[in-house]
Amino acid sequence: MSELLLDAQDLVKRYGSVEALRGASFQAHAGEVTALIGDNGAGKSTLVKCLSGAEQPTSGKIVLDGEQVTLDSPTTARRLGIETVYQDLAVAPELDPAANLFLGREIHRKGLLGKLGMLDKAEMRRQAVEHFQRLGVNLQSTEVPIAALSGGQRQSVAVVRSVVWASKVVFMDEPTAALGVVQRERVLDVIKKVRDQGIAVVLISHNMPEVLSVADRVEVLRLGKRVARFQAADTKLEDLVAAMTGALPQEEAA
Repeated sequence: MSELLLDAQDLVKRYGSVEALRGASFQAHAGEVTALIGDNGAGKSTLVKCLSGAEQPTSGKIVLDGEQVTLDSPTTARRLGIETVYQDLAVAPELDPAANLFLGREIHRKGLLGKLGMLDKAEMRRQAVEHFQRLGVNLQSTEVPIAALSGGQRQSVAVVRSVVWASKVVFMDEPTAALGVVQRERVLDVIKKVRDQGIAVVLISHNMPEVLSVADRVEVLRLGKRVARFQAADTKLEDLVAAMTGALPQEEAA
């Protein structure tokens, strides 16, 4: 069994009288894609927010690489090696792919020019090309604004940006939403290459066939709590639907 990198135990999250998470647990392993699925209102978004530092759980424990951690902000999560690819991409459309890759982590020139704030655009572009090639992302150009790229290429840039800076876990929230068939396959190929780098990939998706095609494990949330876990290779679509709708006893597939 691969190394357990992220272990969330009995997370509770309350918003006033509303309990979005009711003792939710979740695990992600190194070098694997773990899909997180559930119907609308199951608590997926809240759980991801708690595990990426955007929200803090009311109670429960988060263990990262064997140590209990407090993810009090996205900055803290990123410092600990956790990155997130959001459904809305969160890219700067007017900047080129290299500038997006290094957004907030820009490389400055050496010497006085660097101290004056001058960026080393050539070095950022060189490193960006290396990262894109390593993950099999082929862009029509690395010098045009990202708005000029296809939807699949823009999403691939967002994925690569997270992978470059993540050392442990990458959350991907509906990374193929609104993409065509060819673009979707390209993004899924990138996700598999990310997994092969030894990073724990967490895929949040409503696309069940896609989940079964790319995931190693599947964890199901229902009404704010994990109700089932599956090995994807041994699972059918009907099993996932039954767990999501409550037709399976809780944690039957754990």
